[in-house]
Amino acid sequence: MKTLIVSILAFLFASSSDSDLFNNKTDAFTGAWETTYKEGDREVRAVAILSGGYISAAAYYTDDNAFFYTMGGSYKVVGNQVTQVYEFSTIDPAKVGQTEVSEFSIKGNELTFVGDARVWKRIDNGTGGDLANAFLITGRKRDGEISRSTPGARKTMKILSGTRFQWIAYNVDNGQFSGTGGGTYTTVNGKYVENIEFFSRDVTRVGASLSFDYEVKDGEWHHSGLSSKGDPIYEIWTPRAMLK
Repeated sequence: MKTLIVSILAFLFASSSDSDLFNNKTDAFTGAWETTYKEGDREVRAVAILSGGYISAAAYYTDDNAFFYTMGGSYKVVGNQVTQVYEFSTIDPAKVGQTEVSEFSIKGNELTFVGDARVWKRIDNGTGGDLANAFLITGRKRDGEISRSTPGARKTMKILSGTRFQWIAYNVDNGQFSGTGGGTYTTVNGKYVENIEFFSRDVTRVGASLSFDYEVKDGEWHHSGLSSKGDPIYEIWTPRAMLK
């Protein structure tokens, strides 16, 4: 299991200028990757998104779409080594704050790690969608007024490649995990559409599609529509590079 954890999280750190906050391609890992493997007698699909200097990996069972785990953090690439720092891990919360280094090899669209026989196949290279990046939520509208906040230990991150998205709510101080969901997305004519493939809080939401209005203002993603529960929302998501 340790080899699997290292492999999924072995990716790392980059930054971008304000003029290149979206669709940023910073290294050979940027984009989305997937692999499948057996956990007992069940098949698991794992998807890793690397964007804006951060990685989030999530896995779910293919027979019933039940959520299995998620983990992620920041990453940095030097030569053929990747160094990652955990911000969240549902498999082992004690990993939060720890650093791990792994050696890798990329041949064409296949990624492997020393000591792990699994092969990760590229889904996309980080381009295609208008919002590819790693974001933290920093604002919400309530009763017609927008309230802003600076993320502390408790964070809600949304990370997007060219075609994939995942959101994660977690606490970097105590390793507490609050929830996650993800799947594919599109951005067409000001409409952001999520197609849910896994949801830790409610597996019955898998297969649903949610449509939102979006626009980018001063480098931030403004997101509005109805939540998965049907409640109206207006959110502001800030690229993590802008918050450093």
